[in-house]
Amino acid sequence: MSQSRTHTRTDTKHIFVSGGVASSLGKGLTASSLGQLLTARGMRVTMQKLDPYLNVDPGTMNPFQHGEVFVTEDGAETDLDVGHYERFLDRDLSGQANVTTGQVYSTVIAKERRGEYLGDTVQVIPHITDEIKARILAMAGPDLQGEVPDVVITEIGGTVGDIESQPFLEAARQVRHDVGRDNVFFLHVSLVPYLAPSGELKTKPTQHSVAALRNIGIQPDALILRCDREVPEGLKKKIALMCDVDVDGCISTPDAPSIYDIPKVLHREGLDAYVVRQLGLPFRDVDWTVWGNLLDRVHQPRETVKVALVGKYVDLPDAYLSVTEALRAGGFANRAKVEITWVQSDDVESDAGASALLGDVDGILIPGGFGIRGIEGKLGAIRFARARKIPLLGLCLGLQCVVIEAARSVGLSDANSTEFEPDTTEPVISTMADQEDVVAGEADLGGTMRLGAYPATLAKGSIVAQAYGSENVSERHRHRFEVNN
Repeated sequence: MSQSRTHTRTDTKHIFVSGGVASSLGKGLTASSLGQLLTARGMRVTMQKLDPYLNVDPGTMNPFQHGEVFVTEDGAETDLDVGHYERFLDRDLSGQANVTTGQVYSTVIAKERRGEYLGDTVQVIPHITDEIKARILAMAGPDLQGEVPDVVITEIGGTVGDIESQPFLEAARQVRHDVGRDNVFFLHVSLVPYLAPSGELKTKPTQHSVAALRNIGIQPDALILRCDREVPEGLKKKIALMCDVDVDGCISTPDAPSIYDIPKVLHREGLDAYVVRQLGLPFRDVDWTVWGNLLDRVHQPRETVKVALVGKYVDLPDAYLSVTEALRAGGFANRAKVEITWVQSDDVESDAGASALLGDVDGILIPGGFGIRGIEGKLGAIRFARARKIPLLGLCLGLQCVVIEAARSVGLSDANSTEFEPDTTEPVISTMADQEDVVAGEADLGGTMRLGAYPATLAKGSIVAQAYGSENVSERHRHRFEVNN
């Protein structure tokens, strides 16, 4: 008599979030918002992003192409969506939270060179997919506090139909087979476009996207229908029928006033309750105490503060995503709406340019960046702020420029950074000792900066110590240069 097949035992449920039709539909924010809702229901949630590019990490990628690099506590350079995960879940994630094709292939090739495959022909299936599965399932293990998550939400980057995403989707399909169908939920984010000339919402792109997903072997359990307006009940029923999804699993998600409204949108449509039912999770009401207070601060500010962000990559705001979200969060904490004015650093080199663009702001922030382009503009903005006593914060490259401008203002006319002028006679910013071989081109650029959380002792009575309310703090780093003291 044949024995019934058993699955890998798991107490953790897996939710996979994929996207179709177009990129930039908000998969990361959808996944983050669902994670927040499940957390508010008393569950322990962790998240992961699978990125289908061949870079090992985004650390050396052009900010205009990829947006910011988000650094985790343990020093991993990750996708900006990991920042969304941390902010919405209100917990720190590790480098495990971001997996790239480059990492997977590097590991598999290294294993092959060590002979770990015992002479097998190394192939995408099973070797690449097995490595991806191992990284997905590792998220279900105990975290740094020794606690096992109730739910792992894994976002699969790219769009269904992309050749790069296929190994990740196949791995997700196999995870469902390995841990059991009752323990896995597939959520697909798709576009429902509105055609103005005909005044119609079109469902065909979503039908084709789901058909492509089903060709891979994945039947979505729920659909996030992205649109600039509500999707009517009749169209939801049509999509449910054509895509073989429960009507309760067709979730209309029109554009929200704020990204922090998205959990409310998903909850109103019943997504979290549907997920809880489908996965057999313990049912508890959503505790809106914390998130409700946040939304009250978002939508009921008592004042407006205008902050100029003077940067090199302002044409793509995602290049500074964590910085802008931190500014807004600071505003929420003080019941203030922060209006961010984007200023191209090249436009404020002169006093006239700075006066025109910075004359009416309440504060100036100079963020990070790489290379000499735009430096004189940053210095111009700093000079303008110092002369007019406008509050100023410099981060990374911005701090370098603050130190350089301050030194020049007190007589060190040749003050500079070795990043821009290696032979400067007055290097107020110098290369860190353990970074000199990298700067000289004798070591890899990727993954070699000073990365991750480091403790700092602040001077007693200093402005920064007063701001923190403590003399001992920890902050995350990503740099090769330091103030030469």
